[in-house]
Amino acid sequence: MVSYDAIMLFGDSLTQGGWVAGGFAQQLAYVYARKLDIINRGLSGYNTEWSLAAFEHIFPKRTDNVPKIRLLTLWFGANDACLEPSPQYVTRDKFIQNLRQMISMVQSSDSEHYSPDTRIILITPPPISETARAADLSSRNPPIALDRSASNTKSFADAVIELGKELSLPVVDIYGPISEASGGTDDGLVPYLYDGLHLSAAGYKILYDALIKTIASEYPDLHYENLPMVYRPWAQLDWKDPRSSILSQWESTSK
Repeated sequence: MVSYDAIMLFGDSLTQGGWVAGGFAQQLAYVYARKLDIINRGLSGYNTEWSLAAFEHIFPKRTDNVPKIRLLTLWFGANDACLEPSPQYVTRDKFIQNLRQMISMVQSSDSEHYSPDTRIILITPPPISETARAADLSSRNPPIALDRSASNTKSFADAVIELGKELSLPVVDIYGPISEASGGTDDGLVPYLYDGLHLSAAGYKILYDALIKTIASEYPDLHYENLPMVYRPWAQLDWKDPRSSILSQWESTSK
């Protein structure tokens, strides 16, 4: 069986929800069809502390005989930025430390998960609508108090941007564009964050567009327009003897 190399999406519920209609994982799967598989490893509710433990099982070891992860996105902060006494709460410093460790697992030659062919993109958490989030939590049985603040989430988004600059890793900042699209108002965020926290199709479109733009500028060889298909387009086959030509284009570029 021929296995495709892959893009791995690692994060929390914002990543897990990427398969919804209009979600960024769904859109990536469409444009990368027959080029790279999309592996969604979003873990709803997880912060970076819990995700770090899971990442040791999720990201392949260098000795594993599996397809290459050509691109890895790390999208965290929405849960880490919870306020105490939430069990999801993580300090800003610990959040950055956990992200550093995930990155090191992939980039350090001493790591059993070392993968020099894997490119990494960091993604900031989006803003939150405190009004919409409070309304959602208060409607539950029993009601729950507001567990996040706009200012703390902004601090975690800024931390991701700073880490990217320090490590020379590209960052997709969606906090800024969604805030700008909202007109700078809490109510203006609702079209992009349907419950004040999770992205709607409009929110995912902002992310997807920014992610594709970042791939094009930072890792152009991984842009879907620059990758060959695993199986040749039908018009390029030897129609009389398809087995002789069906994989040749992919095989010549994947080794």
